Amino acid sequence: MDQRISLVTLAVEDPDRARAFYGAMGWEPRSQPDEDITFYQAEGMGFALWRRSTMAAETAGEVHRGSTMLAYNVEGEAEVDAVLAAAEEAGGTMVKPARRTDWGGYSGTFADPDDNQWEVAHNPGWPLDERGRVTIPKG
Repeated sequence: MDQRISLVTLAVEDPDRARAFYGAMGWEPRSQPDEDITFYQAEGMGFALWRRSTMAAETAGEVHRGSTMLAYNVEGEAEVDAVLAAAEEAGGTMVKPARRTDWGGYSGTFADPDDNQWEVAHNPGWPLDERGRVTIPKG
């Protein structure tokens, strides 16, 4: 696992309120696939606002007020599996095993020893550059 972060996701109670706040702070959304999640481009990585209840259901874990999830995007499914296995070998806990997703990718989630969650994902729609930086397409 390279020392980088692809995406930081904040759990929010009210996505409309959160989008309004970040909009007032000058942030412009890059993509909003549905009413529960909004993506922003942030200098080589992504930033997301995700409805807390949807985030909890998707990750199969508890998501408390103020929760943050980190993501690590990779080039393919085999790399997702390898990173998840390495996390378990290092003492992490599998939160959600890797699987094909409804957004066309492949991902799984592990927690570090303090229960901080990381999604490891291959998203064919989000290209990575040679340094592993993610680009979120507009839309």
